[in-house]
Amino acid sequence: MKDWAYLTTVEEMEEATNSLLENGKKVGADSWQQRVKNQTPHCGFGESGTCCRICSMGPCRITKKAPRGICGCDVHGIVARNYLRFTAGGSATHSDHGREICHTLYQTKEGGNYTVKDPEKLIRIAKEWGIETDGKDIYDLAHEVAETGLLEYGKPFGTQRFLKRAPEYTQELWHKAEIEPRAIDREVSQSLHMTHMGCSSLPEALIRQALRAGLSDGWGGSMMGTEFSDVLFGTPKPVDTTANLGVMEKDNVNIVVHGHDPSLSEMIVYYAGDPEMIALAKSVGAKGITISGVCCTSNEVAMRHGIPMAGNYLNQESVVLTGACEAIVVDVQCIFPALGPLSKCFHTKFITTSPIARMPDSEFIRFSAANAGENAKAIVKMAIENFKNRNPEMINIPSLKQNARVGYSVEAIKKVLDGVANSQVDEFGTTKPLIECVHSGVIRGAVAMVGCNNPKVRPDSAHIGLMKKMLENDIIIIASGCAAQAAAKAGLMDPVQAKEYCGDGLKRVCELAGIPPVLHMGSCVDISRMMILAADIAKDWGIHISQVPVVGCAPEWMSEKAVSIGNYVVATGIETFLGVDPYSKGSDEVTRLLQGEDGVKEWVEAKFVVETDIEKLGDKMIACIEDKRAALGI
Repeated sequence: MKDWAYLTTVEEMEEATNSLLENGKKVGADSWQQRVKNQTPHCGFGESGTCCRICSMGPCRITKKAPRGICGCDVHGIVARNYLRFTAGGSATHSDHGREICHTLYQTKEGGNYTVKDPEKLIRIAKEWGIETDGKDIYDLAHEVAETGLLEYGKPFGTQRFLKRAPEYTQELWHKAEIEPRAIDREVSQSLHMTHMGCSSLPEALIRQALRAGLSDGWGGSMMGTEFSDVLFGTPKPVDTTANLGVMEKDNVNIVVHGHDPSLSEMIVYYAGDPEMIALAKSVGAKGITISGVCCTSNEVAMRHGIPMAGNYLNQESVVLTGACEAIVVDVQCIFPALGPLSKCFHTKFITTSPIARMPDSEFIRFSAANAGENAKAIVKMAIENFKNRNPEMINIPSLKQNARVGYSVEAIKKVLDGVANSQVDEFGTTKPLIECVHSGVIRGAVAMVGCNNPKVRPDSAHIGLMKKMLENDIIIIASGCAAQAAAKAGLMDPVQAKEYCGDGLKRVCELAGIPPVLHMGSCVDISRMMILAADIAKDWGIHISQVPVVGCAPEWMSEKAVSIGNYVVATGIETFLGVDPYSKGSDEVTRLLQGEDGVKEWVEAKFVVETDIEKLGDKMIACIEDKRAALGI
């Protein structure tokens, strides 16, 4: 067994959190830890998916005494309808993020708030979609591509354009299973229609639609969100940064960006580096301005600018509890409404910017592509002017901080690995060096680890524990979202130190390629990058995606988005391991469809594995990877 002394441990993170909670008690601040206690035990009907409230004849709860709802729907139909509604909420959310990015791309112009940073990628996408590129002004092309992307949300005929990126075999599976996603909004709308009172109650039909709605996210809205963000802000490449709460600086103005949409955070980062703003910060007694991030907005700016990552989902209150946060600026998704009253206990400005995420006790500054520069500058100025309102006695910044190398887009992974294996690197790179490493057994396989934090799981413990177990067994990790930040906070993305904790094969690969053993692929929408990578590996190897020794894992998931993600990862052909039950255990029929050998596994050659014992979950992941290797004869 390895000596993991270098890592920042979960215990050290908990000690820092407890210190911050003591800070909060001084001012009567609330915390998620206390709210969890107040909400425990959770509703058993809700956790098993056996409560129905889609009409006002109920709510109906399934028990031995009442085995059917008032309409006659049994437990299997109720659980499946709830599962589909959960998926539709996640698909709508991620895809709406993608829609906003499309609108931002449509607003680009020379010298404007937003410009095209990766014209080569824009041209590649345009050609992929059959859009003429020769002789066109790059911004005319950007507007045409953006408009074409927006039509993916509501077109009356056809399927999602990006489905063609999948291997033909996978496309055939989707067609045969009748789960090819059509217009994105149609899949969300049809999901709600199917689950309306008096419509579908057949579990198989509902689960098929859940896969289709998920695919409309992963191979539709999320993929456009990722690809067009790269066009707008630059395709990520490896960059060094730091992570954990110690990235906040006592003597600087601290602005924390939080949420998911990079359109806002990109502008905040730009104006925080404005000499005028830096001079203003010094005039109020600060030494400078520190931008750090929480959640997926943090991943976005970290991988493009090296902005430090203060923490993930359950750290969002902690940054305020330091007493050194001048402003926490949010856009959409995963934002605690608790930040409003909490910020009032300190001097922190809680600034909301989207009409989609309005919250009490916040200062609302409506953000759009048209006013982006003006409003971003105003927000930075507001934070600077708030520096003087600090209470020095309340400042408590934990010293925890680790180095991290982030920004491994598909393009970056190919370039790094191709550069090691070949003297002449292909323009777009190839996955063949990675395949050679897996084929030879130097690397046993890969885990795509994603997802949120969930108080039902000791925060970050599942992410970090599973990563350690995989690395010791020569299994490389690609990570996004809060899972990626857990790795960064612990030190698993430090290319110098973290390789020492790997098996001999993976350690050698990390040394040769100069990479950490956990590769940061970005935010939650960037899980679409993982689908592209899996598809490219399958094509280059000449096998099906389901045969590649790779599994998905979300050990601490909590949101509707995570259910949508899980559905499109499984539907892509990747066995997916969950550490939190997806509210389906109330129906053995739905559980069979999702986790058995004769449900979704028959349709798409992959299924869910649910195991709340994290040690056992890790063992099952390793066994699945080894079984795939054995089936390939390697």
